[in-house]
Amino acid sequence: MDRDDSVSESDLASASSTASSLFGSDGLASSSSGNISTTSSSSGEMLAAEAVAAPAPAPKCVGRNNKGVAWGFTSVIGRRREMEDAVAVVPGFLSRTCDHVGGCRAPGSRSSGEISPVHFFGVYDGHGGSQVAKFCAERMHKVIAEEWDKEAVDGAEWQQRWEAAFSGSFERADNEVLTEAEATEMVGSTAVAVVLSGCQIITSNCGDSRAVLCRGTDTIALTVDQKPDREDELTRIESQGGKVINWNGARVFGVLAMSRAIGDWYLRPWIVPVPEITFTTRSDEDECLILASDGLWDVMSNHEVGEVARRLLRRRRRPMVEDDISRAQAVADSLTEIALSRNSSDNISIIVVDLKSKRKRQQRR
Repeated sequence: MDRDDSVSESDLASASSTASSLFGSDGLASSSSGNISTTSSSSGEMLAAEAVAAPAPAPKCVGRNNKGVAWGFTSVIGRRREMEDAVAVVPGFLSRTCDHVGGCRAPGSRSSGEISPVHFFGVYDGHGGSQVAKFCAERMHKVIAEEWDKEAVDGAEWQQRWEAAFSGSFERADNEVLTEAEATEMVGSTAVAVVLSGCQIITSNCGDSRAVLCRGTDTIALTVDQKPDREDELTRIESQGGKVINWNGARVFGVLAMSRAIGDWYLRPWIVPVPEITFTTRSDEDECLILASDGLWDVMSNHEVGEVARRLLRRRRRPMVEDDISRAQAVADSLTEIALSRNSSDNISIIVVDLKSKRKRQQRR
């Protein structure tokens, strides 16, 4: 549950941009920040007609303002002895038209038919070892792309197609872990993944890593932690003969503090690799997207994280501020420093995606 704590200016002032331990391999971003520009054009304007009533305005294409996306990330060992987190940043992991991907805000417009990149972001928090988390960071986005490219079920809506792609991908990755990841049955990982198109934010979550969206003054939870004492999860576990024991928090058989994960075959059928999937239509009010392992969420609430991100992003968008690092990277660095200062005892991995278009930034200058 979120706390009502607020973040002080001293928290922000003490947050320094320290060098972070970064994971990158085989298509993953090897640097901590980056940006990618896309080309899109606005939907055509309708000329005034001689009809008595004015025509209804054409649906607004959100993607026409999304000229690019910038990101930053950190992944640090923190106070743990071993680094078990992994992150994946894969810009343009798919290249499709907006209307083909689904959820297009302006179907039939010129921009809806233009090919544009679809981006992938993932955070994986391993337990019992790092093998499964690293395997997911290297493999999951490839499996999702393969599942999406499969023939769609006849008559299936775009949301159903994405749900099938994510569910099939998590199941495939889970099966491959046993044969390819060189991990024992006692190793597993959470997985929170986001597919970002010009119009949609599609989130898939398995475990207690988390994704939030900063929109205007609100911080919107895109995922709900899958904890063993969550009412529906507790019912599922107990109905299959499992037990949830309070041992330094609710744990499946007193061992695992989450109820869904990739791997952890020794706790089947109580631990399952079944993701929960959400769809969020992008808005011009969107500020940034944040994915992180529980090394952040254990010591900061959604509200606190959102407040820090908004404050830093807006401060660094001012004309007098020179960007030695990207805005998104500055937020990721600062959140990491605050989490460490609050004695987070876990690995800390954070991805921040700046959703404000470059054109809007230039207009404000």
